[in-house]
Amino acid sequence: MRKDWDGGRGHGLERIEEFLRKLQTEGASQHTLAAYADDLYRFRDFCRENRLNFGVEAARIYLGNLQRQGYAKASLARKLAAWRSYGRYLAKEKREPNPLAGIRTPKRERRLPRFLSVAQVAELLRVGEAGASTVSGLRNRAILELFYASGLRVGEMAGLNLGDVDLENGSVRCLGKGLVERMVPVGSLAVAALRAYLDGGRPELARLSGAPSRALFLNREGARLTVRSLRRLVAKQAVRAKLSHVWPHLLRHSFATHLLENGADLRSVQEMLGHASLSTTQVYTHVTMQRLRQVYAQAHPRAKADQ
Repeated sequence: MRKDWDGGRGHGLERIEEFLRKLQTEGASQHTLAAYADDLYRFRDFCRENRLNFGVEAARIYLGNLQRQGYAKASLARKLAAWRSYGRYLAKEKREPNPLAGIRTPKRERRLPRFLSVAQVAELLRVGEAGASTVSGLRNRAILELFYASGLRVGEMAGLNLGDVDLENGSVRCLGKGLVERMVPVGSLAVAALRAYLDGGRPELARLSGAPSRALFLNREGARLTVRSLRRLVAKQAVRAKLSHVWPHLLRHSFATHLLENGADLRSVQEMLGHASLSTTQVYTHVTMQRLRQVYAQAHPRAKADQ
């Protein structure tokens, strides 16, 4: 976070630091904080350079400039979301009028989430199991199995502690967005991989640390694995499985898609993913319907007009 601009009071963007601190206390991820800070500070600089106050007119001018520079609609929508969130903060916390009340979010192209096939996930997990002959291999296998078995976000995985895993009942407790806690069931294969790691992998890694750690997944120095390390780990394992562009969130997409394809109801998937709104989860129904259409087109004798 940068130090806020001291001059030009009245432009409406003097309280960015306070807003970001509030987001942090509410459990916003470092990625979200960095994105919001960048969007707000850039907009503040634009308002300063053009002698504009934070409001609908300035937002429209700035968004128009970005659109002419080739920014995607999704990127523009993200920036506007940051500004609107800041506007609501001013209205609620500072009892000031919301400067962006009434502005519309630009329509976004709906991009369906990419996911791995069941066979691709099986190959990724097979590679993880094949490498489980070392301490780090046991850990890596447990991480891959748990990502796919639970659909956890990478930040949620990094934040897991020993007490969050219940192997007897096959469940994991995690702290999601907005510091909302949820329980997610975990299958027997993931439980077995976790048990093997906790028995034969983690104790060795823990000995490398000078102080005890509550973290579930440890690095080679005995400290908690970071989000960046988890992303690198998944990508590296994917290369060994001859899969490209695989990241933790792709396993989350695969988790949700495969559940729905095999008959899980949307509400249950929403709860397991930790989505606040059902509409967020519904994107996966579009994915499964697209797959069904492909199967229908290939298999039904009267699916094509030229037959």
